[in-house]
Amino acid sequence: MTRVLVVDDEPQIVRALVINLKARKYEVDAAHDGASALELAAAKHPDVVLLDLGLPDMEGVEVIRGLRGWTRVPIIVLSARHASDEKVEALDAGADDYVTKPFGMDELLARMRAAVRRAEPVAGEDDAVVVTEGFTVDLVAKKVNRDGADIRLTPTEWHLLEVLVRNAGRLVSQTQLLQEVWGPAYRTETNYLRVYLAQLRRKLETDPSHPRHFITEPGMGYRFEP
Repeated sequence: MTRVLVVDDEPQIVRALVINLKARKYEVDAAHDGASALELAAAKHPDVVLLDLGLPDMEGVEVIRGLRGWTRVPIIVLSARHASDEKVEALDAGADDYVTKPFGMDELLARMRAAVRRAEPVAGEDDAVVVTEGFTVDLVAKKVNRDGADIRLTPTEWHLLEVLVRNAGRLVSQTQLLQEVWGPAYRTETNYLRVYLAQLRRKLETDPSHPRHFITEPGMGYRFEP
């Protein structure tokens, strides 16, 4: 049974989520502030976290960073904040998805299922290591190594890399990448892709201005070539 940690200081939202999730056979824990959320996460080890950004004792981004210090549990941000820079900050801190309030329960459940699915190890991938002449990508350990050293990627950079690597040699459309990495609400935010592909190239390509592995197909999408 999937365990969900709900973190929100609005009692009516917590109550609605708890009722709806339990009715669908989820196990649910609830916290009304950041400190309680971090304690519950350590004690209960949830399979997914639903997190509001505006908490009474700390910013939700601080909770994300606190969780990312020791766990890769999927984190879905629930927030009434619409500014794109706040969404980017939450995603860069380690959130897996962002749902703007008010939201539909069916959409939230679909995003939860997708986040939990992505976090599960896939059978038969024990040796899923992609090797290029400059770096290696371990899809199971979620690590990238270049010249003998681990390369630190943000969770968003890793998600983007993972989608491209799993589709090695194939064109992945801009829409598909945006939907898989950021969610359906971001299907037109092509500037996100330009920014994050540039970051991946700087970290992994020998010559970022003439990439050999992260290829742009203008107006269509991107392709990873091992």
